[in-house]
Amino acid sequence: MSSLRRVRLRVRGRVQGVFFRDSIRRAAAEAGVAGYARNMPDGSVDVAFEGGPEAVERLVALARTGPPDAEVREVEVAEEPPEGVRGFSIA
Repeated sequence: MSSLRRVRLRVRGRVQGVFFRDSIRRAAAEAGVAGYARNMPDGSVDVAFEGGPEAVERLVALARTGPPDAEVREVEVAEEPPEGVRGFSIA
C-alpha cells in the first residue's frame, strides 16, 4: 500500500454544471485512479483521488484547470492516508 497516494481536493469556481465531475471521472478511469467527485451545496466540488503518486499528481493538475467550460478559481489539496478503495464514483 505504500505505493499509493490519496489526496482530497475542494475545487471552487464555476465547476458545477460544466461536466467537471465527468471529465475527472473519465481521466481517473484512464489513469487507473480510484476515488470520487461530488457536488457540494456551496457550489464547490469535493474530489478524492487514490492511486499511483504520478497518476494522482496528473489528476490534481487536471482539476486545477477543469474542462473547457469550467472556471477553476481555487483548489485546496489535502493529503490523506490511502483507504484501498476501488473504482471512481460521481455523486
